[in-house]
Amino acid sequence: MTPASLEPESRSVPSMRGSEQRGVSGSPSGLRALVIAPHEFYIDRGSPIAVDVLMRALSALNVAVDLVVYRGGQERLYQGVTIHRAHTPGWLRDIRPGFSLRKLAADWWLFAKARELMARNRYDIVHAGEEAVFAAMWFRARRRVPFVYDMDSSLAEQLVQGQPLLRPVAWIFQWCERRAIRAALAVAPVCNALAAYAAERRAQHIVTLHDISQLDPQTVTPTGALRDRLHVRGLMLMYVGNLESYQGIDLLLQAFAVARAQDADVDLVVAGGSPAHITSYRSKAQRLGIASSTHFIGPWPAARLGELLAEADILTAPRIRGSNTPMKIFPYMHSGRPLLVTAVPSHTQILDSSVCELAAAQPEAFGSAIVQLARDPERRRRLGEAGRQFVERNHVFEAHLSRVRTLYTHVAASVRGQADGPPDGPPVQPELI
Repeated sequence: MTPASLEPESRSVPSMRGSEQRGVSGSPSGLRALVIAPHEFYIDRGSPIAVDVLMRALSALNVAVDLVVYRGGQERLYQGVTIHRAHTPGWLRDIRPGFSLRKLAADWWLFAKARELMARNRYDIVHAGEEAVFAAMWFRARRRVPFVYDMDSSLAEQLVQGQPLLRPVAWIFQWCERRAIRAALAVAPVCNALAAYAAERRAQHIVTLHDISQLDPQTVTPTGALRDRLHVRGLMLMYVGNLESYQGIDLLLQAFAVARAQDADVDLVVAGGSPAHITSYRSKAQRLGIASSTHFIGPWPAARLGELLAEADILTAPRIRGSNTPMKIFPYMHSGRPLLVTAVPSHTQILDSSVCELAAAQPEAFGSAIVQLARDPERRRRLGEAGRQFVERNHVFEAHLSRVRTLYTHVAASVRGQADGPPDGPPVQPELI
């Protein structure tokens, strides 16, 4: 008995399985998928949120799913989806994103659970995210089950950025990642930059699954409660998310100090972050002389995001590193509030000055952009409305469902022997948005 087999499985809503209902030719209905997601589920964080949206889409398409995740997180119920939690030991709880020995240990238990399910069941496809793609490659070699690589970052790039000492052997990680991309029946990158990256490495088929907003714009109605609690009388500039260094919080604080020095009537509100990060950045705000107008309110539930965004006059994403477009910008824009972002590739690959305010990732330039938006209510109104329309066209659940349908129609045609062209044919170029 493998260690993973000791963990009881969560409930699911019954559905016809792939072995019982094959579906019509070329339709994803009736497929059976093993989805491997190396994180706790469900928690309010980028990758688990993306998996939640994927489960909703696959359920709507009548794809029967066994989802394998770490132990921990909130329960979720979807029609035709069963959640299987790897029986990781208690000391492997609360694993942070990125490479670590703790995460590698948790992945072993995750793989054990996935292998147990693969031995018990017949799957049409394995859908794997992050480092779980290498487990999917193993199943392809041993069981001849094709896989989809759900690519929300470049693993090679992420590993070297997080562990600079590994730079001399970066080529090994790049080689492994290239093998995974080429072996996948389809690659599902999260943004245009990763789609181009996969195409350069000769992916067989690419469907870009852009992030979406799950915000209900009707919930974006300010109450003034947060303003009263924080004693904010002027405009409110807001950031929501984790406080890791790549998010550019150092830049944001420095830029805010520039704006305050120019007498901008703005307070900064920062939602999210661990206690250690909050303590560190509070100290930095004190050193910069902006502590009285900078408010760290801690984590905020994703289910109440609209309530929080409603209080803001300007929303900001000051990211300085990374290739993927931050998930947060879509609910930001959907709220109808103007968005200020750094002019870095993770933003400019999908945004331009017609839908948001772009500024160089430098304190003076970013601070000046804060001042200009604060003093121009008409531009704030215009950008807010343009951003909302942009999201409603391309980045709501209906758009995501359409993209997942396109991806799984290709999967269905392939596993039923009707794929367009041989597996080793020319790569399919991604459609960019």
